[in-house]
Formats: sequence, C-alpha cells, structure tokens
Amino acid sequence: MGFGYLDRKVESPRVFHPQLVLNTANDSMLRALRHELRQSSSFTFSVAFVSTRAIALLKQELIDFQGVGRIVTSNYLGFNSPQAFAELLNLQHMGVDIRLHNETAFHPKGYVFQHTDGVTAILGSSNLTEGALARNHEWNLRVSATRESDLYAQFRNLTDDELFNSSPLTQEWIDEYAKDYSPPPTRTLKIAGDRQPTGSLLEDLITPNTMQVDALKAIASVRESGKDRALIISATGTGKTILSALDVRAVDPKRMLFVAHREQILDRAITEFQHVLDAPPSDFGKLAGNSRQIDRRYVFATVQTLSQQHVLDGLDPAAFDYVLIDEVHRAGASSFARVLAHFKSAFLLGMTATPERTDGQNIFEIFDYNVPYEIRLNSALELDMLAPFHYYGVADITFEDGLTTSEVTPLQRLVAAERVDHVLNAIKTYGQAGIAPRGLIFCSRKEEAHALSRLLNSRTLRGKPLRTVALTGDDSIEQREWVIDQLEAGMLDYVLSVDIFNEGVDIPTINQVIMLRQTQSSIVFVQQLGRGLRKSPGKEYLVVIDFIGNYTNNYLIPIALFGDDSLNKESLRKNLISAEESGVLAGLSSVRFDRIAQERILRSLHTVKLDSLPNLKTAIEAVRRRVGRTPLLSDFLRFESVDPVVLATKVGNYPELLAKLKIADHGLSARSLLALTVLSKELLNAKRPHELILLRHLLAGGSADVTGVAKVLADAGLPASETIVGSVIRSLTLEFNTASERTSYGIEGPVEVTGAGLVQLASEFASSYASSTRFRAEVDDAVETGLTLTKSRFDVTMPFTPGRQYSRKDASRLLSWSSNMYSTIYGYRVDKKTRTCPIFVTLHKSDEISATTAYEDELLDTRTFRWYTRSNRTLASDEVRAIVESSVDLHVFVKKNDAEGTGFYYLGQARSSDVEQTTMSAEKGDRVPVVRMLLKFEAPIDAALFDYFHTDLTD
Repeated sequence: MGFGYLDRKVESPRVFHPQLVLNTANDSMLRALRHELRQSSSFTFSVAFVSTRAIALLKQELIDFQGVGRIVTSNYLGFNSPQAFAELLNLQHMGVDIRLHNETAFHPKGYVFQHTDGVTAILGSSNLTEGALARNHEWNLRVSATRESDLYAQFRNLTDDELFNSSPLTQEWIDEYAKDYSPPPTRTLKIAGDRQPTGSLLEDLITPNTMQVDALKAIASVRESGKDRALIISATGTGKTILSALDVRAVDPKRMLFVAHREQILDRAITEFQHVLDAPPSDFGKLAGNSRQIDRRYVFATVQTLSQQHVLDGLDPAAFDYVLIDEVHRAGASSFARVLAHFKSAFLLGMTATPERTDGQNIFEIFDYNVPYEIRLNSALELDMLAPFHYYGVADITFEDGLTTSEVTPLQRLVAAERVDHVLNAIKTYGQAGIAPRGLIFCSRKEEAHALSRLLNSRTLRGKPLRTVALTGDDSIEQREWVIDQLEAGMLDYVLSVDIFNEGVDIPTINQVIMLRQTQSSIVFVQQLGRGLRKSPGKEYLVVIDFIGNYTNNYLIPIALFGDDSLNKESLRKNLISAEESGVLAGLSSVRFDRIAQERILRSLHTVKLDSLPNLKTAIEAVRRRVGRTPLLSDFLRFESVDPVVLATKVGNYPELLAKLKIADHGLSARSLLALTVLSKELLNAKRPHELILLRHLLAGGSADVTGVAKVLADAGLPASETIVGSVIRSLTLEFNTASERTSYGIEGPVEVTGAGLVQLASEFASSYASSTRFRAEVDDAVETGLTLTKSRFDVTMPFTPGRQYSRKDASRLLSWSSNMYSTIYGYRVDKKTRTCPIFVTLHKSDEISATTAYEDELLDTRTFRWYTRSNRTLASDEVRAIVESSVDLHVFVKKNDAEGTGFYYLGQARSSDVEQTTMSAEKGDRVPVVRMLLKFEAPIDAALFDYFHTDLTD
C-alpha cells in the first residue's frame, strides 16, 4: 500500500503491488493472466470479445486449473464467432463455467482472481483476443486487495452480480446464434500476390508481395553477376511457385521447363503460372503420364517421365533457356541427376523448404553455392505468410502398470483401446471445437496406422462418427491423391500416415497435425508441421498435438520447434523458457507442454550429450556442404548452426576437432595447437570482448603500455578503467589463471609484458602467427568469431548481462579479480580490492548436502531475493558487515539445481535490506548462527526468468 500508492521508496515485498500490464518485448497481458491462473483458487473473466486463438493461448492453464473458473461474455456487436462460443463450450466441459450476460451493451474487460490472501484484478483495455493479450498497444492495471479491504468487497459484489445477471452457455444457444450470424466487417490488408479469402486472385496480373520483391531482387543480382544458377530456400506455404513464376515473367525466356516429382504439383503450378504470366493456355504443356506436350513454350514435367532416357534423347539439351526444379532437395536422386546433366539452360533455379539432406547429397553444390534468398519458418510466421500454429506437447498414455510408450512398445499396446481413448480425449481437449477436423496423424509404423484407423472409425468425436483412412508408402499415387481429395472435400476427418506426407503435399485446409510417434529428426518434424501451415479460407490456425512418450529423442522437439541447431543446452533451455513463459512465438504461434511432457523433454535434454562427436560431425558436414569447403567458426554463426564455443572447446580447439572427426588435417605443430586451445578456452569464451580487442590490436603489429591498452579499449567503446586494463592483461598472459590451469595448458599465454612495461605478443605466439598461414587463419577466425559472439550476446559496457549464464570463474574474471578464485567462492566471496561480492545460489539443493548448507533462499518477486549467509556467521563477521554496510557491490547469480551445470543465471546487482541475525539447524540438531537478509535488485529481473524459477519447467 505504502509503496504502490504513497511512496515508492518504501521498503516492502512487491508481490501484490499495483502494476501496469503492457504488451512489451519482456512482458504481456498473456503472461500476467498465466501467472495469476497459477496462483489463484478461483477466477472470473468478464470480457466483451473472445477469440478462438486467445483461448488456444490459455488452454493449457485452463486445463490445469484446479479451482473454480468462470468466463462471462455476450454476443455484443456480433464480434464473437460461433466457433469462439464452441471453444468456450468446450471449456465448460472441462469445468470452466461459461456464461452469457443479459446486458445488451456488454463491454467490460476485467479479470478477477481470488487467492488465499485476497483478490487480484486486472482491468483495462484488453479483451480476450490474441492481439490484446500479446501484441496490441493496451493499457491494463493489476491491483490487489486483502480480504478485509473495501476493494475486496467491491470485487466480490461485482463478480456476484455478473453471476446473477448471466446464464449458462448452451449448445442450443450456439446453434441458434450460428443460423443468423454474419461476421462484423473487418479491414483487411491487401498483400499483392496472395489470394483473397474467396480464393480468387487479387489482380488479373499478380504483383509480388514483400517477400517476393526481396527474393526477386536477390535472384536478379545473381544473374547480373554472371552466374547461371541459384537456389531459393523458402518455408512451405510461402509462395515459392508464385515467386518462380514472377521471376520467369521478369526474365521472359523463349522457353521454360518446370520439373516436379508429382503430377498434382504440375497441375497447380500451371494454373498459377497462367495467372502470373497472363499467357494463353496454348503456351502451356504437360509432360506426365499420357501427356506429351513438349512443343509448348512453357513445359511442366514430372521427373519420372522426363528422366526416361528415350524422352531425354528426344529433347535438345538447349531446348529450354530457363529450367526450374521444384522441391529441389530431391535432386540428389538419380532421376533428377539425369535431367540436370542433360539440359544446358541459360539459367537454373531450384526451390526447396528443406535443403538439408541426411543421405550425403549436396544440393548446394548443384547450384554453385548460390543462395540469394532464404526465408525459414519463424520469419514466414512473423510476416504473416503462414497460418499460425498452437503446439501442445501432451504426455502419451501411462498404462496401468506404470509404463508409457517408448521405442520398444509392442504394437498391441499402441493400438489398445485405452490409448485410443487417450488420443481422443486429447483431441477433444486441444482440437478446435467449432471447426470440423481435417487432420494428418503421423504414426510410428504401418500396422499401427491401419489398426488405429479401424479403431477410430468405430468411435465418435463431438457426437459425429469419425472418418479416417490409413495411407502408407504401399499405396499407389492414385490412391493417395484420391484420399487427399476426400480430405479436402470434408469427406474424411483424418488421414493416418507413416512414411508419406512429410513433404510435397499441398492440403491447405489441414487444421490439425497429430504426432503419435517419437521425433527422430528435427528436419522431418518441421516438414510434418509444415503440412498444416498453408493458409486457407476460414482457417484461423493450426493445432498441433504431439504425444510425448519416454523417448530418448525428446530433446529434438525443442530443437525443431525453435530452429535451434546450436547443440548448446543453455541456448535450448533459454528458448524453452522464453517460449513457455512469454507465451507466443513468431506470428503469435505458441508452444505449451503439460507437466509430464515437460518432464520427459527436459529429462531427455539433461541426459543427452548434445555435443557428442557424431552430432558435431553431422553439423560440420552440413555447413561444409553449404559453403563448399571446410567451414570456419564464423560460418556457423552466419548460418545459425552449432555454437562456435562448443566447436572450439570440445577437444581443445577447432582444428583438433576437425582432425579427430577426420574432416580435415590441420598441419599445425603441437605448440601451435596448445596456443589455439588457450585462445579458445580463455578468450573466445571470456564473455567480454576486451581481451580479443587487445589481441587483435597486437596481432596487427602493435604494442602498448598500460595507457595505450586503455586507449585501445576505449576506442572500441569499452570500459577501460585501470582495474579492467589490469584484468585484461592478466587474462592474456594467463597470470589470472590458477597454477593447475597453467600447467594443464603447457604453454604461456599469447601475450607478455616486457620489463619496460610494454604489452606485446609473446615471442613464440608472434613467430607462429607470422610464419604459419594456417595458424594465422585459425587465430583470426577465432578472434573475429569471438568478437561477434560477445557483442551479440552480452552488454559489453557492463561486467554482466542479466539473464545470461556465468560460472564462478567467469565472475572472477569479469569482476577484475587478480586471479581465478572459483574454488574458494563457497556461495559468495568479498573481494576487498575491487570492492565486489558475487553471490551464487542453487535454489533446489541436492539431498546429499549437509544441514548447514541447506539454506532457504528464495526469489520473492522480480525485485527481491531472500538470502542467507554461510552458517556460523554473525552481524559482526567482516564479510557480513561489508555486505550489510554496502561497502561492496553485490552481484547475484542463481540456478535451479545442479543439473544445470556450472552456469548460473545473472539476476542483477543488488543491495542488502531487512538484515537480521538468526539461526539454522546443524548436523546433530544444534542451532548455529546465520544472517538472513533481503537482496533488493537495482532493476527488476526479467519476468520470464522469474517465472522460470517458480515453475517445474526444468526440474
């Protein structure tokens, strides 16, 4: 009360302080609602407008909610669609009371939460729509009141009135509402080159959209530079065919050949090319099946027909001056290879969503490594080029004997009646209630697909008999196309598939993708997800339900969802935290896991060795195919692949790793390799650029005294105090390191200080750098990569960046201590020389620790941490007095448990408050002295990080 309304200098925990809730980069109304749902015992939402996508964003919290929940809305202005009411009714089946208010002009936007201590309400401008919860410019105020307050009584009366003046939502009411419903007029943004909701083209002559304009310029620049081929990487559903047609229109070739692997693709492409090129039908011919229209200006051919030797023999290699290959990642196949070898066109364009292959074929080489344009899934979602998706990671069934699905689960269990029940319950819970399902179900084996299809066809979904078909690689192309047509026409609900439909299938109306198998490849995962991302009239979003069993490969799920190929567990965990707690991904898509599925994924992530040598070799080979040579560390940054720090520190240094994996010999001396190991482990991973900036200066032939070093750093825009300068020099000479570290390296640092006080390259390092071209290239690559890394990941003006992870050694270095004191920090350490004190806290202690180290440390709110000193300390202890009297700068680092390794999340700089002498239990039940205090952060910690420390996400 005092802090929030009277004096913001008042010291108090701020758990219930009044707060503005805005949609910003670090916070949102969605996050606030999720937080309150986790804390409350009951809730009432009173909102005029509700959207299906907003319900999808909150669905997991509403499913998990154990108390009494109520949502009150109305049909005011006809905003709420029948589908939105159907979703609300589905929530009613899960225990949420859904009511229609009697007021005709119903326009509130209020969210009220009851909890043990009282009430919290969020009032303002946000309706229950996805934009209002996560993206729009909204003003909302969160206030709290105790049970004894007048405000509590007012909210209680208000929610009671909402109940009294409303009635339960029913299916009968929705049916009547739907009969006369017409959606309110909306303003739509015209995007050239796209289709209108009716399916008609926007213009007779299509003009390119934003993505296509950029891509066309990039392709044109390839041609202008004299190159005769290019590869376009564009996510499924982003308009690759229209893009290629627009480029053909720009080039205006005498003759064009379009090659694909399925006739259905050709038919669709011919239609789209006719619209774009505005050419008569007589200009277009097809070479497929019984059709042999090879004399037309624009020929569309299946590779199966075209690659037949007698067909190729009948075609002049120079017959077409523009050749276009769709789904070009298949070009490694012998049929495509024959076609590419036969024709000598003026320009060759390849298009694919997934150029990465697992069979060793190099698609990039075919196109001379020319990739002028690339748009991956996240960018396409952000540009609203694809339908958004809501992914739900759901635990697969646990059988009566406690087992769940795994790689070795027998077929009879996969198709047991109780598993069918489990699957259907999840579809009812997470699927769109107001939309007829059109889904793909990916199974683990053919027998499972056929058996599940038969079982599902004997069941109902929302009162209607299910209609499913199983398709596998055993079925003919004609059978597959007939089934697709049936699904598109609404004659089928689901197609169960095993080894088909990963790619090359265009079914825009797909609104559900269900995964009933383990994820064995992140590439295949994205391909299967992509089947449902095409936009279609009436399709608001895609639902993805992933049934997660005890699979060893569960760690691949976050890799696939976030496109994180870093092989860095910190990066993956950070993405997982961000997506779970911020609530939305690009384009307002979302990723949610139920509790058991979370545990299974994170258990897999904890146990897997992401940076195993086979994984690293696969990643290095992938980038080598991309660039056409042995990749540099900087290449992995450029293509957002493996974290260069992982590559450079796995076995000492990067050249040694390449040699160990038999990818490339380094030809370096043993001493040069030791020098690169020092550079990799001490400087590339220093988490500040200072050492690398100075080293780069010295490599260029310079030397400097202490004043000159300070100038080099300052000229680079870096802090350059006397203390920092001394720390940087000690790092480069290895004086900072412990004796055991220096012994293990077996070599001096890359820099030395002369008797005259000059800082220069160490003589052996300088000699190797001058005489060995390979050593010089490796050093330069490591230095430039390290600088790019540190500047992108860390605030270079501060010792630590909130939200990043640091070890005790990192803290010793970045606080400019004279040496690495990692082994003696013991939770915290006061350094009198630098007047600093890092505090390291593990929140969930191991069961094996002693009673005198089992502290009850706790993050109370985003500004306050309750912390205990070491045992047997009093207010008279020197280290405690330094902390209490604020004579040292306090830096707080926290991790949840020891499973997170040596890294601690930096929460920020703090000062002590509310200090008190107390006691804690000792080994034999005795009480020993300890000092307890509150640490107040100078700036609130990131909301996602706060939520992370208060959830089971990585336990």
